[in-house]
Amino acid sequence: MIVRKAELSIAKRLAAVAGEDAQLEAKFLLQANGFHSPYQELSETDARALDPLIERRLAGEPLAYILGEWEFYGLPFYVDRTVLIPRPDTECLVEAALKLLDAEHNRVLDLCCGSGCIGIALAACGGAKVTASDISSDALDMTERNARRNGVSLELIRSDFLDAIDGEFDLIVCNPPYLTRADMDGRDASLRYEPELALYGGEDGLAFYRRLANEYTRVLKKGGTLLLEIGMTQREAVEALFSNAECMLDYGGRARVITVKRND
Repeated sequence: MIVRKAELSIAKRLAAVAGEDAQLEAKFLLQANGFHSPYQELSETDARALDPLIERRLAGEPLAYILGEWEFYGLPFYVDRTVLIPRPDTECLVEAALKLLDAEHNRVLDLCCGSGCIGIALAACGGAKVTASDISSDALDMTERNARRNGVSLELIRSDFLDAIDGEFDLIVCNPPYLTRADMDGRDASLRYEPELALYGGEDGLAFYRRLANEYTRVLKKGGTLLLEIGMTQREAVEALFSNAECMLDYGGRARVITVKRND
């Protein structure tokens, strides 16, 4: 059987979970296992070796975890179930941060760094000097691996929120946990594979933002900027916690990033 035929067969099996992306996912699975040409021969043994991966996807596991890597802002990142999967919506936070960086304002704190995708993108594409922080040692290990993969150097700090962070930064970037209890209870099968520690933001999803509003000025320079990703329904609630807050929309026109300038 040639790869093209196998791709169509796998896509048919994946349609129930992947919908219109089924053929693309089938292609990714084949490529990850060394089958790139549509006319490359695929033996029965090769095809059977793909079955466990297909079954994992049919059970609801995200493709990124099955592949063990994902792309973000044009860069490759290792991922596993200890970190969130990087999402395209977060790229607008990176774009906003890149516009604020220059030679004299380039010290960045990537808070709740997870896979490190935000901070690494800023270091690789904007020359930022990045400190990446997370409460999870597994997440910091993943960030370190991804920094090496993308040829950048970061300072890594294990910290519960800002507790172990010293110094002052020109820019703080963060995609914090912001799902509510109702969101967590109703999340779909694929989201249940991602780490709850990086998802759950308290009963109303705002616990992290409240704490940050009280403490961020300790580590953000005067004139510096705080950039926060938010859930699509949280704009007014998060804006109310910060002075000088503005909102940016994502590529789909939804409220996605809160920008807070420290002027005091």
